[in-house]
Amino acid sequence: MRYIDLRSDTVTQPTREMREAMYNAVVGDDVYGDDPTVNRLEKMAADMLGKEAALFLPSGTMANQIGVMCHTSRGDEVILSGDCHIFIHEVGGVAVLSGANLRPLSFPRGIYDPVMIEKAIRPADIHQPRTALICLENALSNGRVVPIEIMAAVYNLAKQKDIAVHLDGARLFNAAIALGVDVREISKNCDTLSCCLSKGLAAPVGSLLAGDAATIERARKYRKMLGGGMRQCGVLAAAGIIALEEMVKRLPEDHDNAKYLAKRLAELAGVEMEEDSPQINMVFFKLHRTSEFIETLPAKLLEKGIKINEAGQRGFRLVTSNEVCREDIDYFIEALNDLC
Repeated sequence: MRYIDLRSDTVTQPTREMREAMYNAVVGDDVYGDDPTVNRLEKMAADMLGKEAALFLPSGTMANQIGVMCHTSRGDEVILSGDCHIFIHEVGGVAVLSGANLRPLSFPRGIYDPVMIEKAIRPADIHQPRTALICLENALSNGRVVPIEIMAAVYNLAKQKDIAVHLDGARLFNAAIALGVDVREISKNCDTLSCCLSKGLAAPVGSLLAGDAATIERARKYRKMLGGGMRQCGVLAAAGIIALEEMVKRLPEDHDNAKYLAKRLAELAGVEMEEDSPQINMVFFKLHRTSEFIETLPAKLLEKGIKINEAGQRGFRLVTSNEVCREDIDYFIEALNDLC
């Protein structure tokens, strides 16, 4: 049975072209630096992202954690949003791997406030940790997009204070599409950035970390330390190349489908759409129904072949991806309407 999966864009399956490229990939030992497919992916990524070098990694979490490791020493402090992926969803890795302190801030709607960030920067005081890093996200994990001018303001502040900036760009290309800019307009406002290949870009595995050559060389050693020496991983990098060459170009379709999904939801009685949703491929909405109905809705939809996550603080989150077409959306709306 084929399920319509609206839980996340992490559920994307590798395309036929990716599977063929993986089967035919020319490989070597990447720890020795002689896997030609990995080398090609890393060079392609560095060029696309406007950085000197890039590193292929198994996951976005590892990419972010190594990014933090590259910019901090034990006892340093990292300023970031209290809603961000690094703070909430990476198992407290910064404390364990970097020995750094996190300074989470609460930003209205998640959009960074340079004034708040500046006030959180530690003074040169023997009693206080050194602020070594500011971590940003774009797109945000809440589905919103940070305007370029705000990223630029934070980055300029960081440079004035001699503080590094790492960007969690798991959905970086989604953010660029939503902002109507080349991805390098975003990436120029950070020192390092991560970028996920296995979300909307549909690769089966992998993320990238990009930055200047010296930082990425340190990152390569940290990757080995954390067990990320993947040997003949050109088999995986081959899918990443297709992701960057082909799948970036189709991301606007996901955004259009998200807008279509939001429009169809808004037509249903008892549905409250979030005011600025969607900005990328995520749709947030609330149902004015009993708590029992809301709690049992995912199980009821699963019986109809539809997968969604449980409701959170902001209600339900639906995510469009390469696995979801307009007909799937229409079927979901029909099923939800029948249940309501």
